[in-house]
Amino acid sequence: MSTFAAAVGRGKNGWTASELDLGGLADIDEVVDALRDVEPDTDVSLLFVESDDQYLAVLRLDEGEDLRVFGSDSAFAEESRIGAMLLGEIEAPALEIDELTAGGDDDETDRPAADPDADPVGDAELLNDLGISAHRLLTLCALEGMMPADVTAEICQRIGCGDEMEELREA
Repeated sequence: MSTFAAAVGRGKNGWTASELDLGGLADIDEVVDALRDVEPDTDVSLLFVESDDQYLAVLRLDEGEDLRVFGSDSAFAEESRIGAMLLGEIEAPALEIDELTAGGDDDETDRPAADPDADPVGDAELLNDLGISAHRLLTLCALEGMMPADVTAEICQRIGCGDEMEELREA
């Protein structure tokens, strides 16, 4: 599986972005340590892990503590070692895709063509205070034709680190 992992951190001087190599890491604790090490003095650190143009995992640390995890599809944990490392310990599922299409905006024309096989897991509300509601996150993940990189770009643009993420991808 091809995997891209990018850490973004918000500190006193704004957002920074760095690519993170997950290849040699053995478990979620090592991932958290690596995320902390990228930018130690941030108030918010996010890790976006995109795999095979199919799966997205988002990890969040506030002030280096309190890990929160979201995965676009539980199948990521079943299909790869990195997916199992990131999502394997999640017990509580995210909102069901059916709930996504039933709730949220009243505008029927803006509803996604949801992937009926997708099974999002984890904390879909981890970006709420940054301006991405659980409904918006699930909508982005469920939109037909949206790749994980597109979802990451949309989230980063919305929270204020879009330029940093774009520069990282171009490097």
